[in-house]
This record gives sequence, C-alpha cells and structure tokens, in this order.
Amino acid sequence: MILAEGSALDDLNLGLLVGSTVLIVAIVAVRIAASTSLPTLLLYLGLGLLLGEDALGIEFDDHELTRALGYAALVVILAEGGLTTSWRHVRPAMAPAAVLATIGVGISMTVTAAAAHLLLDLDWRNAFLLGAIVSSTDAAAVFSVLRLVPLRHRVAGILEAESGFNDAPVVILVVTLSTSEHLSAGHLGRELLLMVVELVGGAAVGVAIGFAGAAVVRRVAFPSSGLYPIAVLALATCAYGAASVVHTSGFLAVYLAALILGNSGLPHGPATRGFVEGLAWLSQIGLFVLLGLLVSPSDLGDEVLAAIGVGFVLLLLARPLSVALTTSWFRVPWREQAFLSWAGLRGAVPIVFATIPVVEEVPGGEDLFAIVFVLAVFYTLVQGTSLPWMARRLRVVEVDEMRGLDLEVAPLERMHANVLTMRIPDGSRLHGVEVFELRLPQGASIALIVRDEVTFVPERTTRLSVGDDLLVVCPTALRRATEERLRAVGEHGRLAGWLGRTRPGRQRG
Repeated sequence: MILAEGSALDDLNLGLLVGSTVLIVAIVAVRIAASTSLPTLLLYLGLGLLLGEDALGIEFDDHELTRALGYAALVVILAEGGLTTSWRHVRPAMAPAAVLATIGVGISMTVTAAAAHLLLDLDWRNAFLLGAIVSSTDAAAVFSVLRLVPLRHRVAGILEAESGFNDAPVVILVVTLSTSEHLSAGHLGRELLLMVVELVGGAAVGVAIGFAGAAVVRRVAFPSSGLYPIAVLALATCAYGAASVVHTSGFLAVYLAALILGNSGLPHGPATRGFVEGLAWLSQIGLFVLLGLLVSPSDLGDEVLAAIGVGFVLLLLARPLSVALTTSWFRVPWREQAFLSWAGLRGAVPIVFATIPVVEEVPGGEDLFAIVFVLAVFYTLVQGTSLPWMARRLRVVEVDEMRGLDLEVAPLERMHANVLTMRIPDGSRLHGVEVFELRLPQGASIALIVRDEVTFVPERTTRLSVGDDLLVVCPTALRRATEERLRAVGEHGRLAGWLGRTRPGRQRG
C-alpha cells in the first residue's frame, strides 16, 4: 500500500514538473510569436509533436478523450470571447455574422465537399464531413489576431461574432453526418430542421442565463472580489451545460451568455476579464499540445498533397464565395469582404471536430483527421503570418484606434471613468495641434504623454507630435464622443469642428 501511494505521488510530482515546464515554454512561445507574427497555434502544436511518440516518445492516441477535453477548452475560449467582446462594436455586425455563420457555412461546406469528392475521390458522406469540419473558423485563432491588429469595428465585429456563432451549427452537422449511415433527402430535411431548433433553443438558454446571471451578480455582495470572476465563468459554463442537457446548442448558449455578462457592467469587470483570459490561454495551450501529442508526423505524409489541394479550394473559392453571397446583402465593401475571406482562420477547432468521425468509427475517419490536421497547420501558417500585411493592404485597419486599459482600480469603477491610450501615427493631422485645440468633451483630458520614452504631463499649449503615446481619461458616458473627437482632429486637423465630422455641442472650449 505504501509503495502504491509512493508511486502515485511520484507520478503526480513528475506530472506537475512536466506540465509546468510545458506551460513555461508555451508562455515564452507567445512572446516569440508576438515578435515574429508566427501564430502561437503552430508553436503549441510543435511542442506537442516534440513530446509525442515520434520524438520524445510519449504515446497518446485517445481520440475520445481529446474530443471531450477539446469541447471543454472550447467552452472556456468561447466564454472568454464573449466576455471580452464589446456589444457596441459587435451589434452592427450581428446580422451579417449570423448569416455568414449559418448560410455561409453551408455554402463553404458544399463547395469544399464537391472539390473533395472530385479531387480526392471521397464518397459523398466523407466529402461533406470534410467540408463541414473545415468550414468552421477557429475562435481562439481569430480572437488572438484581433488582439494584435486594430481592425475597423465592423470588420472586427463580424469576425468576432462569426467565430463565436459558427461552431454551433458545424458541430451539429459533423455529429449528424458521422452518426447517420444513409442520408436521404427527407432525412437531411429533418436534420436541418432539428439543427434550427437546436440553435434557437441554445440561443434562448444562453440569453436567459446571461440576463438572469447578470441580475444576480449585480445584487449579491460576495465576501471576496475573487469570487466574482468565478461566478461569471460558472454562469457561462452553466449555460453550456444546461443547453446541452436539453439537447440544444451548448456552444451558442455559452457565447451568448458570456456576451451578455461581459456587457452588463458587472462589479470587478477588469478582474473577471483577466481571470477568464488567463484560463483561455491555459485552455489553448493544453488543447494544442494535446492535439500535437495525438498526431504522429510519420502518418501524415500521404495526406499532405490532398490537404493542400482541398485547402486551396477552401481558401480561394469556398470561403470567398460564402463571404460574398452572405455579406453583400448588408453592403459590406469589397475590401472588407476580401479581408473576411482571408481571415477565416482554422486552427484547433476543426482538428477537434475531426476527432468525431474517428470516435464514431466512420470508415476513412482516420484519413479525414490527417487531412484536417495538415490543412489547419499549413493554412494557419499561410494566413496567420500574412494577416497584418493583408489588413494594411486592404486598408481595414483603424489607424487612430483607441484601446481601453483594464485598470483594476476601485475609484475608477466608482467614478464611472475610462482610461484610454492611443499613438499618433504617421500622417495624422493631430501632429502640431495644441492640447487646448483638441476641444475634448468636458470632463475628458489628456493626462500623460510619452514622447521618445520621456513621460510628462501636458499643458494647454503643449503641441502633439507623431509618435506620441497619449493617456486619455474620460467619463464612461463620454468615451464615444472623446474617441470620435480625436479621430476627427486626426483626419481634419484643428478645424474638424467646422468641417462637419464632429456633431455640434460635443466639444467644449
């Protein structure tokens, strides 16, 4: 008995050592990725491959466990996405994002399935399985890109909402195709109707728990501030569990519940977002390393050309066609459509969904998994590294973008104040403008300027300069007016108030 206990403790000690080492390496990898534009997904997958049986010799081939852990990780990632998404920014994009995440997925799946059937000689069931699996964008990959590239609000909103929505219909499609051996037209019609019911039900559960949970958290005074982030995450996870138990879409429920909770002005919002963001990073690292462990590079060689061929059709035909046919109705300009097409990152989510056919013992499921893995890795490398350049090339970057600083300072919450930062870019007409000429809304002010690594408090006559980092303090109610005023001066100079960009009455002397 003592030996058995000692052996278990030794295993625990070794597991903690290996796990913490992997986490440290992964965190360092984030810094490397940030400086090289290399997607962190690839570094985490590479770490998993290094630990696997073809390198250091750790054997792992449990697809069912990977699917379960993948679902759990995706719940946390979607919760983080919802909690950190601004409803004001995403609201105008909800309609095009919802259509893109449903009808667009169907278009992309159909085109990709036809290509897979013709190019790879797959039967129609496996061809549609492959098309459905790779038609979903990866929430973690998209959210990580949005942290680095200051996109226009509508473009960012469409990407955020689409990546939060499209996992729900895709997982229903993949499960249906994996568990149904014979798909007649009548059967497909019933399954599509069931999918609509599941999506509507999941949305209802998520909205109900989101609003009810926000009301409770606002009214209950917890004895410790550390309990608020746990309560919010528990509510979002509860939405997933409740929706899944009643056979509706848990993924849609958790995203909508988190979106409502994150925009309800709950106490200790910055601490909650920081807590959930840390858990999301942990989930991403664990999931990607696990997926790397699951794959043996020696088994992928035969599927490389097939994956690149299908991915080529997906990237240059299926995705652009789905974007064009769904967003044109909402008058999305062609430049934004082009970027949305290129920004449809795959990543870990399709790989997790590719475990479903393997678990359900679909003939050819292992081959589908290998194709999806190679496709996700190759095209994440191609798209992820080029996204910042593509955003600048297509001019969908918000040059004068303001960023909120989540400061965990209680007086700021009590005073309903916001702290914003911005850098004056090349070509901005803020250059040379004196602080008093900005005519910011009454109550807003530039608290600090960082110029050439020197920090100082500006005076009324201080002239702004290209490259300055500004720290702006404003009341929460005047945040939008402050942002609009700074953008207006950045475009039109000190006379912006007389050129029609800023509404009368917004500025004060």
